[in-house]
Amino acid sequence: MAKEKVGGTVQIVEALVTPVLEELGLRLWDVRFEKEGPDWFLRVFIDRDTPLDIAACEAATRAINPVIDQADPISQSYYLEVGGPGLGRRLTRDSHFAAKCGQKVLAHLIRANEAGEREVTGILRGKEGTVVTLEREDGTLAAIDTKDASYFKLCDDEDLF
Repeated sequence: MAKEKVGGTVQIVEALVTPVLEELGLRLWDVRFEKEGPDWFLRVFIDRDTPLDIAACEAATRAINPVIDQADPISQSYYLEVGGPGLGRRLTRDSHFAAKCGQKVLAHLIRANEAGEREVTGILRGKEGTVVTLEREDGTLAAIDTKDASYFKLCDDEDLF
């Protein structure tokens, strides 16, 4: 197969593995096809309502590996990694914002806002189009366009340290 663009590879892998993961009671969180040094890594991030463990990651790996091998969407050699998205996971898709509504989120802004802030934290109230709404501690709402933020991430690791 001709070499696919990285974005095309990710979309193909997502389509291949989503039904397989759903059969295992898992959700696809993200797929990344990344080059590190001379090596390529296909990273499949999974999630579920209960905490992930190594057995779930192993089962997912065993189930999706033959599906990806049979479809052969990647022409070069790569390493397959399957794991959870972890604490402080970034929210990049509409489905991420929908799933984590009501949880504390940090928006890292590209440029400081009118108040001079580079980071805005609040309870995620939703995402409509490209605008993410966070409710701050004082009860005010912050509407942040995704083009104005370098990333949004969960604040689920704050109380650990």
